[in-house]
Amino acid sequence: MTTNQPTPPTAATRVAVVTGGSRGIGRAVCRKLARDGLAIVVNYAHDAAAAEETVAAINAAGGRAIPVQADVADEKAVATLFDRAEQEFGGVDAVVNCAGRLALSPVADLDLAVLDALYRTNVRGAFAVAQQAARRLRPGGSFVGFSTSVVGTQFPAYGAYVAGKSAVESVMLILARELRGRDITVNTVAPGPTATDLFLEGKTPEQIDRLAKAPPLERLGTPEDIAHVVAFLTSPEGHWVNGQVLRANGGLV
Repeated sequence: MTTNQPTPPTAATRVAVVTGGSRGIGRAVCRKLARDGLAIVVNYAHDAAAAEETVAAINAAGGRAIPVQADVADEKAVATLFDRAEQEFGGVDAVVNCAGRLALSPVADLDLAVLDALYRTNVRGAFAVAQQAARRLRPGGSFVGFSTSVVGTQFPAYGAYVAGKSAVESVMLILARELRGRDITVNTVAPGPTATDLFLEGKTPEQIDRLAKAPPLERLGTPEDIAHVVAFLTSPEGHWVNGQVLRANGGLV
């Protein structure tokens, strides 16, 4: 009897697809997983130079990585992204969906065109990547989606962003249950304030300082902090964690 399920990898051939892998948290995830021995497909939307820098750093350190351009909201482009992973490295064992947009506005003033663009990447994109992950991940594999701790903190001006990320959290929990029997985990990481260009843009030094002091650990997170959480969730050691939302925020309530 034949099946269409992907075959399990050998120990030396684990492969990760990381969307939004050219900068910020995505880049840190790519570099951390590469240090852990995974071959990396570095997805990017527009910044080819940044993706090439990420790939060059991984390869210079003895890892294996390739850049692949794809708009995560374009399902055909996402399918091609996974095709490239299979063609170059033989399969897919970890998918980390770091790609995302952020737009801040009070609800009353929000331009709904901005809302549509935000949803296109953060919600439709999450669905497109999740579909391919569900179809392509090999047994023992892991999918990590990204939310935000602001789903819990409910900061003003984050209404559109939180609406999309709340949807992501719910979909990831459902997907974990839909993949019963496949030996595949699905979890969501929800960072708190993290020192990336996306987070720092448009904020005053006073705002940044106030947010840095909010967690009990009294600092901003770093992309590397989040990458270590992702590395655990995609590792054999983290495989018993499934269907969870992990708030990686230094204790921010």
